[in-house]
Amino acid sequence: MNKIFKLLLLSLVMALPAFAQQGFVKVEGTRFTIDGKPYRYIGTNYWYGGLLATNGEQGKERLKTELNFLKQHGVTNLRVMVGAEGLTDYKYRTPNEKVLEPEAGKFNEDIMTGLDYLLNELAKRNMKAVLHFTNTWEWSGGIAQYLKWNGYGEQPYPKSLGGYYSWDKLRQYISQFYICKPCMDELDTYIKYVLHRTNKLNGKKYTDDPAIMAWEIINEPRPMEKLAVPAFEAWMSHVSALVKSIDKNHLLTTGSEGDIASDFDLSVYQKIHADKNIDYLTIHIWPKNWSWFKDTAINASYKVILDSAGKDIQKHLQVAKQMNKPMVIEEFGLPRDLHVYTPGTSTHNRDHFYNFIFSKVLNNPGIAGCNFWAFAGIARPIPGQTFWKDGDEFMGDPGGEEQGLNSVFDSDESTWKVIEKYTRQLK
Repeated sequence: MNKIFKLLLLSLVMALPAFAQQGFVKVEGTRFTIDGKPYRYIGTNYWYGGLLATNGEQGKERLKTELNFLKQHGVTNLRVMVGAEGLTDYKYRTPNEKVLEPEAGKFNEDIMTGLDYLLNELAKRNMKAVLHFTNTWEWSGGIAQYLKWNGYGEQPYPKSLGGYYSWDKLRQYISQFYICKPCMDELDTYIKYVLHRTNKLNGKKYTDDPAIMAWEIINEPRPMEKLAVPAFEAWMSHVSALVKSIDKNHLLTTGSEGDIASDFDLSVYQKIHADKNIDYLTIHIWPKNWSWFKDTAINASYKVILDSAGKDIQKHLQVAKQMNKPMVIEEFGLPRDLHVYTPGTSTHNRDHFYNFIFSKVLNNPGIAGCNFWAFAGIARPIPGQTFWKDGDEFMGDPGGEEQGLNSVFDSDESTWKVIEKYTRQLK
């Protein structure tokens, strides 16, 4: 009996790694699973989620209130920024006191404890986070900050927001990142710092935390110029291999908008997602940014908006099916009716647009989930003030975007009815 007991005990010990894997999101063909069961979701973008707990008890209470609200409505998958890079005097950037990496290779521990807090609260509610490391765009520093640190000159900011760049100037600047080895090395250091972290609140290594669904290399990667495409593809492959060499528990994706991000053709999108270390494909859908309507003419162009979105989804879904990988529509948004920003004003077109996207998810099993842009929670725009300023509450629209432009507030009852309808059906 003693020998049999020892054998049983040994078998249990050997099985422990399998138990440790419970709760992680995995990929099986074109679908996600958790512990062998299908996992599909209606989620949201909550880019500032890790920053809320850095605002003391008030910030922590706001975070818990908003997570409870999301959970109540069936939204349990949140796409979140890991952290911002670089100190600046540019007023529309993430404020200096909320920057994770103020100098290259130096990190603000207080900001990471905010992310610790978010992940710990997500775990309590059985919610998941998709975490993107860096950004193509200026509002959080992003890869342009590494260029500035390495002598490439001042990071360009939009003329419309007090800066000095044209679109061509920005493209030329950003495209240099992919041939700047010190820049890429410094970003590697940042990624390693995050992946090797242990949560101070619960003692879990980030690599062992099932509250994290996936890592994303970068928000909206773009080569920016045709000559930069080979270097861009090589960098994406390099970072994919780096992340997977450290973390084999979590999924990894690109953060891509789709083929529009390549500026050239679908082959760039196909190549970066065909990488063996990339687990699923992403697309974003932005009718306003992509000029599917002009000014406030959402109503007049509504058929164009839906037709264009449908074609974009189908085109990328076909690529995902060919690769036998899931696809996620991880960003999409539409302004309130008549392009106003004030809570309480009509969201008829947005609600209909959300219904259209959610129905695509529901009726196409290869679309494993979606994250609308973006949840503003209990925050509200300041009357008479269009843009964010330091000291304001964070909401779905980052600095440099009109506050309330694409934000879904907790008070948008008609929108939440649409969201909850589909979270129930997917569940």
